[in-house]
Amino acid sequence: MELAMQSPTQLEISRRDLLISSAAAVAATSAVPLAAAAQSSGSKMNLSTSIAFSVNGEQRELIVDNRTTLLDALREHLHLTGTKKGCDHGQCGACTVMVDGRRVNSCLTLAVMHEGDEITTIEGLGEPGSLHPMQAAFVKHDGFQCGYCTPGQICSSVAVLEEIKANIPSHVTADLTAPASVTVTEIRERMSGNICRCGAYSNIVDAITEVAGTKA
Repeated sequence: MELAMQSPTQLEISRRDLLISSAAAVAATSAVPLAAAAQSSGSKMNLSTSIAFSVNGEQRELIVDNRTTLLDALREHLHLTGTKKGCDHGQCGACTVMVDGRRVNSCLTLAVMHEGDEITTIEGLGEPGSLHPMQAAFVKHDGFQCGYCTPGQICSSVAVLEEIKANIPSHVTADLTAPASVTVTEIRERMSGNICRCGAYSNIVDAITEVAGTKA
């Protein structure tokens, strides 16, 4: 008696079933030690955490999944959508915010890491009718086209001038209106982590140098 040959379709289904069953077995095996550890300690695994921090001068409290990034906490939980999600890999700078005065790619840091921190987003810098000087300079110099990267560009620009100011020796004036306090070359280097796919770099530099008091 001749054996019936399986069709290519049947063979493909068999391979798929094998992969699915193998993946399920691996997942089940991995879960056993975790469950055993939880039982031996007499407690359940905590998958979420309560955190409290200041956002734009307002104290906020959240309960978030431990894997939630600061970016998603701001956008999805606090609905501060001015901070943009671009590459989600820390390569474009669109998600830049300031944490305790230092600029941070919010897509690369977990929300639970910022208990007690002071966070400033684009919404906290200024608002229509009362713009931050950097925001006003970006408008004046047309430092944007599509505008998607602009919140990150502005937050980074504000932080850059503070970084430069902090590095000025104590015997030198820390007034950023003094042209000698910052150079265009340094601004370009410090802003290199913020990508503008529209290519408005020269206008962005013009805006920053005006606020810094430096001639481009």
